[in-house]
Amino acid sequence: MVALRYPPHHIKNIGFISTRIAGTDGVSLEIRKWADVLGRNRYNCFYFAGSLDRPRKRSFLVKEAHFEHPLIQEVERDLFGKRTRTRQTSETIQEIKDKLKGALYHFVKKHDVDLIIPENALAIPMNIPLGLAITEFIAETGIPTIGHHHDFSWERERFLINSCGDYLSMAFPPDLPSIQHVVINSLASEQLSFRRGISNIVVPNVLDFAAEPPPLDDYCSDLRERIGLEKDDLFILQPTRVVPRKWIERSIEIVRNMNLANPVLVISHAVDDEGDDYCVRVGDYSRNMGVEIVHIDHLISSQRGISETGDKLYSIADIYQSADFVTYPSGHEGFGNAFLEAIYYQKPIVVNRYSIYIADIEPVGFDVIVMDGFVSSRAITEINRVLKDKSRLDAMVEHNYEIGERYFSYEVLEEKLMHVIRTFG
Repeated sequence: MVALRYPPHHIKNIGFISTRIAGTDGVSLEIRKWADVLGRNRYNCFYFAGSLDRPRKRSFLVKEAHFEHPLIQEVERDLFGKRTRTRQTSETIQEIKDKLKGALYHFVKKHDVDLIIPENALAIPMNIPLGLAITEFIAETGIPTIGHHHDFSWERERFLINSCGDYLSMAFPPDLPSIQHVVINSLASEQLSFRRGISNIVVPNVLDFAAEPPPLDDYCSDLRERIGLEKDDLFILQPTRVVPRKWIERSIEIVRNMNLANPVLVISHAVDDEGDDYCVRVGDYSRNMGVEIVHIDHLISSQRGISETGDKLYSIADIYQSADFVTYPSGHEGFGNAFLEAIYYQKPIVVNRYSIYIADIEPVGFDVIVMDGFVSSRAITEINRVLKDKSRLDAMVEHNYEIGERYFSYEVLEEKLMHVIRTFG
């Protein structure tokens, strides 16, 4: 455990701001990690979002902050995929922006917030009024701000054609003197500097490698049965949402080519925010390939418990610890939370060499099975060899844990984050 440090005298309370701070999406998970590190350095953390699962006394809920709010979705439909927007849309955006900005003033005053951390709300335009509200609030108050950016509009095809270039230039992200910008990979850093002339630092996603995960216990003894796996079946996990950039077809091909007696691919996360057409595509493809897809997002919560319908819920840790093998064939990732999670829970993994993996992860020396955009016979042979050779598997996961601890730990985050905070005085 790192010794406790006292914060600068004028920064004590920190407010996280996002569209959603709940569940197991990547941004919510990273907020929890940052809050852990800030908490052990004696900062108090508070939360502003449109959906929240944080302590009630520290939470400030504003429904219009969520990207799934009906008014926000209505606005988004008139902003993307076309070149002009209606006057009504502009007026609606201003109305929602003013309400959200007023809520931000209330949030900061109520919790005596000294520094805010907008989490991806000033990067990807899922909620334009929220980004504008945060930007104006910062401009009006000069409040110390760490803009934590996970992915930008120029990284997603669906945002390329739009009628809101004025808003994107103003607020996604804004270039204001009281903001320190943080990105999660080196390619995003280069693009932010090139496209917007904004200086920034890279802080990678992390896990608490200093605290090893507890061993699998009896709580999960019924999980395989609930999924439909027999005792000797392989539990192959796709630990992602069902969206096109995850390239789940490649995972289906991997399972198919492993020639299993019961070919099953378990998908941990939901369809989420990009429509269900791809989910239908994945279902059709899996049936054609003779692979069963099992969705278990309804079984997973941020912690163990019981659902509203009385069903037993598992944590994401339970899912990883129960799995035998992890597939991660993504075509694009902002960083790769699921990759680090597989390393942390000491599971063998096959990963596609997406751009951020090549630039920021591969060079540190992980021992994993890789593919270059397609499922090769070599990759299948390596997978089968690792799963059949326990000594090879143990050496692989132990080596990977050591690499993760060296480059992607809480201690790495702590050093970088405390440095950023100290720049505010």
